[in-house]
Amino acid sequence: QVQLVESGGGLAQPGGSLRLSCATSGITLEWYAVGWYRQAPGQQRSLVATMTRGSITNYADSVKGRFTISRDNAKNTMYLQMNRLKPEDTGVYYCNAKFAGNDYWGQGTQVTVSS
Repeated sequence: QVQLVESGGGLAQPGGSLRLSCATSGITLEWYAVGWYRQAPGQQRSLVATMTRGSITNYADSVKGRFTISRDNAKNTMYLQMNRLKPEDTGVYYCNAKFAGNDYWGQGTQVTVSS
């Protein structure tokens, strides 16, 4: 059974930092392209950051220079380091893993940026 479990969300002040983790099981993460997506209240889910199997990264313009996606294939875990958080970063963050037609999602973790 494939599982992706996010953790690390919560409440942060503007300018603060959070680190999200996504622990996977049932897959060999090194084969997969991975990503983080965000769904803000009343909006559709949108891309935050992705990383290919070869560690090529892509970021939404709104998070470039502030967020960093990474992966530890030995631990089957992906991460999203979020710095200089802004209120507009608020939303539910989902991790994703894609390979060979398989497309897996976590259950989401809430991030709220507010003073």
